[in-house]
Parts: sequence; structure tokens; C-alpha cells
Amino acid sequence: MTEHVWSYTSTSGHLAGTDLTGYKVEATDGTIGKVDKHSDEVDDAYLVVDTGVWIFGKEVLLPASRVVSIDPEERTVFVDRTKGQIKDAPEFHRDEHLGDPRYRDALSTYYGTGFPFGLPPI
Repeated sequence: MTEHVWSYTSTSGHLAGTDLTGYKVEATDGTIGKVDKHSDEVDDAYLVVDTGVWIFGKEVLLPASRVVSIDPEERTVFVDRTKGQIKDAPEFHRDEHLGDPRYRDALSTYYGTGFPFGLPPI
């Protein structure tokens, strides 16, 4: 279906093995937090972002395909979604969702459709 959503694009500048933990994450309209955990496994690449005060006490899971560029000097990851789009994604709870295939399917649908807010209106 949308398996590519869990892989970095060839144009993102991601180098396998690079530790992105602590990098600032920038949406198209501002900062959303810092990378708390990441994976660069083939077909299972993602970022767990601690949103800090933006969405107090929350984390979000972003599939690697949403990364458009990485600036290692500034320690910043740029993603192709707005803060609102990220905030409106299916709610993430690390203990419940990190390995849950149903949650991953929901995120794949939300982030992998190409529509700005998930599925197109009916």
C-alpha cells in the first residue's frame, strides 16, 4: 500500500547510521520539537519527536518519508508538513503504538496519501 512512507527519500540527505537524536525538527511553518528516537532501518525508518511545550507532554511519530532535508551543521531536520497537519495526525503513545501494525497503517494512510490532511473528502 504505502510502504515507501517508512523510508527516507533519496533527496533527504539522510546518511544511514547518522544519529539524529537531539536534532531540532522544523515543519513548513515552524519548530515542532526535537528528535527523541529514530530508526533508519530499511522500510521501518521514522522519527519520534518530543514536542515539548508546543503540544505539552506529547510525542509524535513521523515516517521518514516526511523528511525533506537534514542540516547536520545546524542539527535540524526539515519535514514537509505543517504544524497543524502533524498535530492532527493519529495520536501517538510510545508504549502502545511504536510496534503496533494497525497504528502504522493509520499513519501510512494519513501521511502517505499526498493529501494535506490525510484522506480526501468524499
